[in-house]
Amino acid sequence: MKKLYRSNSEKMIAGVCGGLADYLDVDATIIRLVFVLLLFMATGGFWVYLILWIIIPEEPVIGSNTVDVEVKPKEE
Repeated sequence: MKKLYRSNSEKMIAGVCGGLADYLDVDATIIRLVFVLLLFMATGGFWVYLILWIIIPEEPVIGSNTVDVEVKPKEE
């Protein structure tokens, strides 16, 4: 099952369009053009993008450079 995330790789502003494109299996440019058209047609494209930016979680980073460190108590 696919999950909707904001994209880290196809990010221009917040990754909303890239995430939608990944989820819908289309080119991110098409989604960006749709949002620009909605913006210029005064149909609330800005507000839709802003709400999606808030609602959609960011894509988890796989293989990040974090290291788990275990602290052992001092032996006396």
